[in-house]
Amino acid sequence: MKKIALMLFMLGALVSCGTSAVVKEANATMKGDWVLSSITYPGNETAFKVTLFNDVSSECLENSSWKFVSNNNTGSYVLSGMNCGNETRFFRWSIKEVNAEAGNYDFMLKPTDEDYKSATDQGFRINLTNLDGNQMVWEQTITFEGEPFTIRMNFYKQ
Repeated sequence: MKKIALMLFMLGALVSCGTSAVVKEANATMKGDWVLSSITYPGNETAFKVTLFNDVSSECLENSSWKFVSNNNTGSYVLSGMNCGNETRFFRWSIKEVNAEAGNYDFMLKPTDEDYKSATDQGFRINLTNLDGNQMVWEQTITFEGEPFTIRMNFYKQ
């Protein structure tokens, strides 16, 4: 009897640690090819020169093509824009539930090399504000001149 109770307890613990159904659905929805159509700065009408992911300017990411592979959480994107080249960047990604009741989810992006190995453990946490079969919106809030500054990235699915 003790063995059965112990096994049920362990099974319950394993199930409770699993990924939620909503996160699994979001992973499946992200799978495929996307285009980062625009980068905006809500609440700021001024044009800004922003470097994203400690790598490239927002101009090189607008209209870039992104690929998300959900079975191993890897992906890549190809830079776009004048003077940006058509370089491919690679990354690992995941979706984390922050507050399911409020519908808050974070998207985690970790830049890697083409073998999906990271030279550093640096990654980026971005709020996933909208995701459906056709569009996706990421928002990242940083501090600029002592004030919150939001960067919004709008994607559409190809």
